[in-house]
Amino acid sequence: MEDPKPLSLRPVQAAKALGISTRHLWQLSKDGIIPCLRVGAGKRQIVLYPVALLQAWLEAKASPKVGG
Repeated sequence: MEDPKPLSLRPVQAAKALGISTRHLWQLSKDGIIPCLRVGAGKRQIVLYPVALLQAWLEAKASPKVGG
């Protein structure tokens, strides 16, 4: 049986999938450019990058802008 595809990626996995550095990913996330979810509270907070949101973000970036 095939392993199920993950619903979300950890920062290192997401950066690798996008072809950017982890540091750049963190900056884009901090600036609200790349969608991410923060799960938990305080120092135990985990940042996840949902695969569906990353794909939608990439598709939006790849589509030509109208009127520009």
